[in-house]
Amino acid sequence: MDLNLSDEQRLLRESAERFVAESYDADHRRKMANDPLGYSPAVWKQFAELGWLALPVAEEFGGLGGGAVEIGILMEAFGRGLVSEPYVATVVLGAALIDRCGRPAQKQASLPKIADGSLKLAFAHSERAARFDLAKVATVANKTAQGWRLAGNKIAVLDGHAADEIIVSAHLHDHHGPSGRIGLFLVPATAPSLIISDYPRLGGGHACNIELSDVHLPEDALLGDGHDALPAIEWAVDRAMAALGAEAVGIMQTLLDTTLEYTKIRKQFGRPLSANQVIRHRLADMAMQVDEARSMALRAALKVDVAPVERARAASGAKAKIGKCARFVGEQSIQLHGGMGVTEELEVGAYFKRLVAFDTLFGGSAHHYARHAQLGRTA
Repeated sequence: MDLNLSDEQRLLRESAERFVAESYDADHRRKMANDPLGYSPAVWKQFAELGWLALPVAEEFGGLGGGAVEIGILMEAFGRGLVSEPYVATVVLGAALIDRCGRPAQKQASLPKIADGSLKLAFAHSERAARFDLAKVATVANKTAQGWRLAGNKIAVLDGHAADEIIVSAHLHDHHGPSGRIGLFLVPATAPSLIISDYPRLGGGHACNIELSDVHLPEDALLGDGHDALPAIEWAVDRAMAALGAEAVGIMQTLLDTTLEYTKIRKQFGRPLSANQVIRHRLADMAMQVDEARSMALRAALKVDVAPVERARAASGAKAKIGKCARFVGEQSIQLHGGMGVTEELEVGAYFKRLVAFDTLFGGSAHHYARHAQLGRTA
């Protein structure tokens, strides 16, 4: 298998890295950390102009028809700058679910708006009792004469505060009672009886908890024709984990580069820290962990459209391994910077916090080691 980047992929990587290097300096990140919105609408508009919001959208809907590998290239560059724009929520999760589940009219109504930056989405699926089990959904959608009535609670909704519409999962209850199927609903963020509680995420960005108290929706708010959406949810989350893994690789690479540079200029006993053989060994170990994580992220991206079990094992394997690598690289970087590593003066701490947040998104390493093993027994 040829794993070399194509000319188009190399251009994408170069343009993304250049844009991030020029736009995401320390001052910008601190400003976004203190901003109630948590990201810059002006930068989001630039994303649209650069074609990044249209990257995975099909050409018939104004997109570029890119795949998970292209998303990974972009996300790795985003990791280098700790980008806080709602890209994963809108493009990686939202656009994918609409493309996979939506009816033609729903796709035509939403996907071009995602591509041009005028529609931002969020995906509300996690619940307190689920413990990262995607099949556990307590939120209920009852069929009514006018459409649907939703009731339930969702937690840890990525960038839900910034969304124009929120894709909400719920168990479908028709006129005969529970159907045993999970449906996805497009809920306007301004819908009556929808309560959004926003909070900042560790390492930048925002998330929210959502309370749906008797939210009434029209018939066409349901994505698709009512078939069970669980397979699509599992596919989209595996796709998001591959993208977040690539982002974590970008963060880890930045920590490695920053730490290497610091050990060259920081002197102890009259010579640089990098002259110490033990320090060199630790830096070499960090470099190996970054390379291993990059390989796992690429493998997960290459497997997003294969058979479900193979795809899920690749995604869980990547999530578990990258989480372990990320913690090692982050801890080594903090330690090699000494006490300065946890101060606001350096950004090492901010990058480490984002890695800690990555390890908990969609389940930590322990959860995905167990999922990987279980899928292996059923394969």
